[in-house]
Amino acid sequence: MVRVLGVDPGLTRCGVGVVEGAPGRPLRMAGVGVVRTPADAEIGQRLLLVEQGIEAWLDEHRPDLVAVERVFAQHNVRTVMGTAQASAVAMLCATRRGIPVTLHTPSEVKAAVTGSGRADKAQVTAMVQRLLRLDAPPKPADAADALALAICHIWRGGATNRLEAAVLAARAAPRSEPARARSAYPRGTVPVKGTGR
Repeated sequence: MVRVLGVDPGLTRCGVGVVEGAPGRPLRMAGVGVVRTPADAEIGQRLLLVEQGIEAWLDEHRPDLVAVERVFAQHNVRTVMGTAQASAVAMLCATRRGIPVTLHTPSEVKAAVTGSGRADKAQVTAMVQRLLRLDAPPKPADAADALALAICHIWRGGATNRLEAAVLAARAAPRSEPARARSAYPRGTVPVKGTGR
């Protein structure tokens, strides 16, 4: 079982949701909410409020992993900047505590939760409610998206982490016997069969 904090970054509303579970096992919601900041406050103050809010969630729920939505280009540059800044704050808070952080794209999350990378917010929310066996759909949408991120990471992140670990282990493993035998001969020479050279 693993506990994941999902973060749907935003300056006005930063969705947060904690899910416990493992691939092939029932999921359980441990908490869900939104970190809010006033739209008329200065950017520095708003980022500080986001940090304080996320730190409070990390203190209360002590997740094993943090999953953050990867920021993608939108038409509104101001919105993209705010989302990217909130995302960076969430990553910083987790990394400062030594908690691994993974980024997931919106389409990756939708595909993991609904089976379609083109699902709309209503479909994602409905599936989150069903998968977590909730009496009512989580609101607002930012909170539902945060839970979807956590679910996505539990189902997909584990496999990704195992693949990365296997690749790193293969790189760190000693060279095979044939490779070591070949390296014993000077470069440019080829052993002649039966001569011992």
